This record gives sequence, structure tokens and C-alpha cells, in this order.
Amino acid sequence: MPDVDAAGGADVGGGADVGGGGRVRRGTGSLVGSRGTALSLQDQAALTGAYSWVEHRLFELLGSWVASEPLDEARLLFDLHSHEHAWHAQLFAERLPVLDGVDRKALATAPNSDLERFMQLVELADSTLLRLVGVGRVVLPRLICGYSLHVRRADSVADAPLVRALRLALGDEVESWQATEALVERLLRTADDVSAATGHASALEKELAGGGAGQGLVHWPARALGDSRA
Repeated sequence: MPDVDAAGGADVGGGADVGGGGRVRRGTGSLVGSRGTALSLQDQAALTGAYSWVEHRLFELLGSWVASEPLDEARLLFDLHSHEHAWHAQLFAERLPVLDGVDRKALATAPNSDLERFMQLVELADSTLLRLVGVGRVVLPRLICGYSLHVRRADSVADAPLVRALRLALGDEVESWQATEALVERLLRTADDVSAATGHASALEKELAGGGAGQGLVHWPARALGDSRA
């Protein structure tokens, strides 16, 4: 999971980290904002639509837990974070490119059936601890890593509106992850609790691995990587 520094930054692997203002730093010497490779409109539409779908799915998922959640603190977290995810979904939807003959709303869809199945498994968690673990130890860390990967690879000029949306979402995701992880740690009271938490996180990660997931939740377009995998 990402390490968070005192300034609210999240380490996203590979020597990069996301600062409290959403800036991405690499190591200690390079500057933020270097030009990446601009995505084609089709690839940008696919990624942005998938981000919107994931965020809307999290809005639905967390919202569905609110009524049945017995722990007050968890219920408040689910309610607060569900609304944040709804805003993120709208934010990404507003940044979908305009393509001839394509309905922008239709672009906000699941990128594949594997991710749909994974989100269903997250939603089916039947206890407060497992719900928090699925979101806080699998979903949110992968969202942080995936969005940060996109910021690092984006063209800071051509992709500026989408990069801004990613940075806004990243700030919320890091705070959500911190709050969720803090509650998970408070609920790990016995060896059985630890076993249940690690087993659930492992099962979810295996589901993602079986679906061919690389870094993050949404696959980077292969052609944008020169047919190499993220």
C-alpha cells in the first residue's frame, strides 16, 4: 500500500510520490510537469470513461453499505466517501473527449468484465472489517497508484484538464485511504481478525491478477505503451 509522508504525500512506487497538492515527484532531483506522450483521443476516452465508471461504481457500492452498516464510524466514512466518488465520476465524465458519432455518456463504462466481477466481490463483503479492507487495502491503493501513473505519463500541456482532474481525485483518495486504514487497524483486535483481513485482501488481489491487472485498476492502453504492459 502507498506510504504517506508528513505532508500528506503518497508513495506510488518506482521512486515517485504524490505530494499533498497532487504534485508528482520522482526521486529527489527531477521537476514536476515534464512532457509525457499525449494519448490519442480514443485512448484518452477509454481511460477517462473507465475512471468515471469505477468512481460511480464506488459511489453505488459504498452507498449500498450505509443502511446496513452497524458501526457508526464506518457508516459515516462510507457515506462521506461515496459522495466524493460521485463527484470524481462527474469530474471525469466532464473531461471525456468529444468524438464524432460517439455518445459521451456511453464511454463511461466498465473496461472489461474482470473489473466488473472484482467490484462485485468487493461489494459482497459481509462484515465491517472486510468491507474496510477491500476498499482501504486494495481499491484505494490501486486507484492512487493508477491515477499517479497516468499523471506521470501524461503530456502536461495537451492533457492538462484531465491531469487536473486526476490530481483533484488523488487528493481525496489519499485522505480516504488514510481514514479507512486507520479504522481497519483499530478493528484488528485478534489473530483471527488479522487472518480474515489478510485473507480477504489476498483473495481480491488474486482476482485482479487473474484478470491480468497491472498497476492500478484500469489497464493503460497497450498501444500507448508500444504494446508493453504497465
